[in-house]
Amino acid sequence: MNNFSKLKDLVMSLEDDFSKFYDKNNAAAGTRVRKGMQELKTMAQTFRTEVQNTKNTAASTAPKAAAGAKKAAPAAKKAAAPAKKAAPAKKK
Repeated sequence: MNNFSKLKDLVMSLEDDFSKFYDKNNAAAGTRVRKGMQELKTMAQTFRTEVQNTKNTAASTAPKAAAGAKKAAPAAKKAAAPAKKAAPAKKK
């Protein structure tokens, strides 16, 4: 949960700059907002990667029997639609 706290702290730290930019048209605050949003984007990508790696690690250490029991049913085959013919080329 430490990552979640970092994320909340970053968003809350941008609140004043958002207010200054949108309410008072302060251009410098807009620059700080953009910088903070870039940092948020980087942080979010890092967290996404961490979550994915943790999930994959947990899935690879699960017992093989449990993994086999959770297989999805095969998808039903769709009826093939008849192929359309290409329109003839226009003559000049």
